[in-house]
Amino acid sequence: MKEIERTLRECVGLDAASIGSTLIRRSIRLRMKFRGIQRAEDYSRLLSSSRTEWSELVESVVVGETWFFRDLEPFNALVRLVQEEWLPSHTHNRLRLLSLPCSSGEEPYSIAMALLDAGISPGRLEIDAVDVSARALSRARKGIYGKNSFRGSNLEFRNKHFQLTTEGFVLNPSITKLVRFSEGNVLANDFHPPNSLYDFIFCRNLLIYFDVETQQKALAKIAELLAIDGLLFVGAAEQPLVLNKGFVSAQLPMAFACRKGSVPLPRGLYDAAPLIEPTSYPRLSSPVASDQVKFETVAQSDLDSAKRLADEGHLEEAAKICETHLQSGEPSAQAYYLMGLVRDASGDPAALDYYRKALYLEPDHYDSLLQMAMWSQKNGEAAIARRFKIRAQRVKSRTIKP
Repeated sequence: MKEIERTLRECVGLDAASIGSTLIRRSIRLRMKFRGIQRAEDYSRLLSSSRTEWSELVESVVVGETWFFRDLEPFNALVRLVQEEWLPSHTHNRLRLLSLPCSSGEEPYSIAMALLDAGISPGRLEIDAVDVSARALSRARKGIYGKNSFRGSNLEFRNKHFQLTTEGFVLNPSITKLVRFSEGNVLANDFHPPNSLYDFIFCRNLLIYFDVETQQKALAKIAELLAIDGLLFVGAAEQPLVLNKGFVSAQLPMAFACRKGSVPLPRGLYDAAPLIEPTSYPRLSSPVASDQVKFETVAQSDLDSAKRLADEGHLEEAAKICETHLQSGEPSAQAYYLMGLVRDASGDPAALDYYRKALYLEPDHYDSLLQMAMWSQKNGEAAIARRFKIRAQRVKSRTIKP
């Protein structure tokens, strides 16, 4: 099993600690059962000789949870940047955007809808979308989605750009034709997306699944693909990692956008005015949509028991309860946070990855923000610790009633 986990880490960058070794091993055992293989050594040999089986295993462990306009702020920021900064300085160029990884297409299609509805000519757009999963790309190219891809209370964009059929919600061809999908692995030596440079890159919630070495490798490639004045959008839990690797914040509230460190930030453009809010899109009052919170359907009583056991020093028992929840397939920020506490108490550095996963699911998870701040401070990363503390203070101030 460990040999297969190592291969997954080397080939697709998946760090077992980020989602739990138990979940990966469960996927491996299911594939072994399907293939009628009893020994892990035999399955490992099959993986080395069968590209088809390797693809099936990758499909089973890659996390593809996404939906349209997931976290609205980055899309608001993109529209504003294009209108106020990019268009005035690029009167004839085509706008190049990359979604990496793109999963089943919700993110790149959201980019296309946002820009078209903002009045950007489709002839000015080049939107590339890359993912390691051939199955996800196949779904993306079809442009047919179920209800789980639409979350939040305001779905006017669905009424405008989709047709309801017996198969599901079918995206209009005017949108699907704007996105060019391709299979690729950012860690591969031969990774070459259609364009050599991009003005905007969306790489959200990918780095949290990588170990430190793999994060560095992926960011080096992304930096090569990003234009000198381009912008990189990452996940909320990933921005401190990116800022620690030579990027600088673009100072766009809740968009988690970064520029290359060698590029001076534009002054005055984003200091006071609010981000554009297209009337056809739901405005989020916080980074976590209400439906996202509802999606975390873990029994609170069990998690309370896990926390009590951890407080009493029964770490393994607490970990087992959390792992049971994670194995059920229902994502839970609280479960990942408690797993982090358990690992932290035993001195396991994997605790950091569990805190990151909690923040991936719930960017405003107060306890995880505090733990990340303390972890960063303990490891001499004072600037990163300060950022996490500020985020935690903002969360706390919103929960205190005057």
